[in-house]
Amino acid sequence: MSDIVIHAEKLSKRYKIGERKYNLTLRETITNAISAPARLFRARQPRSANGDATHIWALKDVSFEIRHGEVVGIIGRNGAGKSTLLKILARVTKPTSGFADVKGRMGSLLEVGTGFHGELTGRENTFLNGAILGMTKAEVARKFDEIVAFAEIDKFIDTPVKHYSSGMYLRLAFAVAAHLETEILLVDEVLAVGDAQFQKKCLGKMGDASRQGRTVLFVSHNMTVLNQLCPRAILFANGRIQQDGRTGDVVAAYLKEGNSSAGEQVWEDPKGAPGNDRIRLRSARIVSRGATASEVNIDEEVSVEVEFWNYRPGARNLYVDFYLLDSAGNTVLSAPSTPRANSLPEEWYDKPHPIGLYRSTCTIPANFLNDSQYYISIYVVSLGPLTIEAEAPQALSFSVFDTGVMRVAGGSRWHGAVRVRLPWRTEYLGDANNDSNCDRVDSAARQ
Repeated sequence: MSDIVIHAEKLSKRYKIGERKYNLTLRETITNAISAPARLFRARQPRSANGDATHIWALKDVSFEIRHGEVVGIIGRNGAGKSTLLKILARVTKPTSGFADVKGRMGSLLEVGTGFHGELTGRENTFLNGAILGMTKAEVARKFDEIVAFAEIDKFIDTPVKHYSSGMYLRLAFAVAAHLETEILLVDEVLAVGDAQFQKKCLGKMGDASRQGRTVLFVSHNMTVLNQLCPRAILFANGRIQQDGRTGDVVAAYLKEGNSSAGEQVWEDPKGAPGNDRIRLRSARIVSRGATASEVNIDEEVSVEVEFWNYRPGARNLYVDFYLLDSAGNTVLSAPSTPRANSLPEEWYDKPHPIGLYRSTCTIPANFLNDSQYYISIYVVSLGPLTIEAEAPQALSFSVFDTGVMRVAGGSRWHGAVRVRLPWRTEYLGDANNDSNCDRVDSAARQ
């Protein structure tokens, strides 16, 4: 018996773009027909702004197999086709061509509250989702208390979910998808928002699911989590599979491909910038020698500048954090601007923030990073509770080049992500000829 639980063969999905549809009244239809009778006999074609029939392939000829118990990361830039793939596998949308066979009960978390009915309570939606998955009422009831405890919404479980905050919605949706007895779990990037503690809780649950032999497909921009959770990854680009293999290799290819972001990222339109109605990112950049840089001299310091808008008057306990990733997607360090992690006095952290633009700057010392390619993910976080307000995964990239100042004899490559000047001291401890231990060793060697 085959252990393949997902088999996709030449899977493709095409969408029409550039066409605006209007619902015409009967009077408008008749008027148009009288003014241009020929229109009645012309087949309408989808047209873009330039007058040409236009389509876009969200997926094109995608083929792969997933075996029982595999945990597979799905990565790629926005618009690469990742979410479309999961929607097809979850039977939310149909492919234009090709097919995908799925064997086993599937739970999915593609968007916040997918499959929930707003008028029903949290309790009713939990049992409804179980029924959709083919579970009996008794099976759902057996897991119900565990689901409610995980979601941390026991006081609101009998409240219609239309009154839930987005965080409550998310917690219950994930709890239902993760705890009901499904063989396959599909999770999209919904875990990138909300309470950081809950994100950690969700990732722990996904790790438990994989150890229990459940199959997991996980879409994420968090390379560190993918490296930890997924032995295998599939990289999508322009609707096609670009690479499929060991996660470390696939992540390295993905990061290298995205090197065009270089040393600066600016979000001109606040509405499209990462964040929410409280916080929005404005820009992020690498600065060396007083200018934006994508290449940094190994023996010179480099700064990370982050600008963000605060829209909430009196906001407190805001801080900026960045994750520095190496070329394989491993986190080298994180550097939050909280008072305990900051070597400088923090001026704004616990004070009321007026509405306006802020800039946070962190400096990485010279002779700290090894010569290599690096990537930076940016976060703006608030405490009370801990919430990620805005994030920009792999927003910046830069390379550290070697000047030769710290090379060892022979010019061999130094190992590791960091290359720090550390204090060494050598002391003279005495004459070896008068050391009794040396005499004993010498005597044993002669024998």
